[in-house]
Amino acid sequence: MTSSDKTTAYDFTATDIDGTPVPLSTYAGLPLLIVNTASKCGFTPQYEGLEQLNREFADKGLRVLGFPCDQFAHQEPGDAEEIKNFCSLTYDVTFPMFAKIDVNGSEAHPLYEWLRAQKRGLLGGRIQWNFTKFLIDRGGNVVDRFAPTTKPEKLTGAIGKVL
Repeated sequence: MTSSDKTTAYDFTATDIDGTPVPLSTYAGLPLLIVNTASKCGFTPQYEGLEQLNREFADKGLRVLGFPCDQFAHQEPGDAEEIKNFCSLTYDVTFPMFAKIDVNGSEAHPLYEWLRAQKRGLLGGRIQWNFTKFLIDRGGNVVDRFAPTTKPEKLTGAIGKVL
């Protein structure tokens, strides 16, 4: 089954930062905020805002999912352990983090192929930079895409609509 055969975000599987495959159907019925992240990016302080959204809306169902990516100016050079430690020690991240992936190109994770096809950005389907955010509703559909420059605290209204 290719990414074009998938109909919702819940149809995909991704490997978590500890190396365990996680069917996204685990989150079926919950709204998701899917973000490609990096620890050495000008937008890295957004981890703080993402964690705040996670803490503020988790009891209402929202799940923030972080996908480290090293495709933009080598801004995520670390291995899984380094990424976990950075997120935990620097930003007290408690939301699920996944294994480092590609979000563009021939090696892009199928989830990101699907996300890009569902909601195009300013540069067409390509992900522009780290901290591009996709908001998924309770049905697993992409309802919005936010640029890296959109700070997490600006998403509360859109998140409220999918809760």
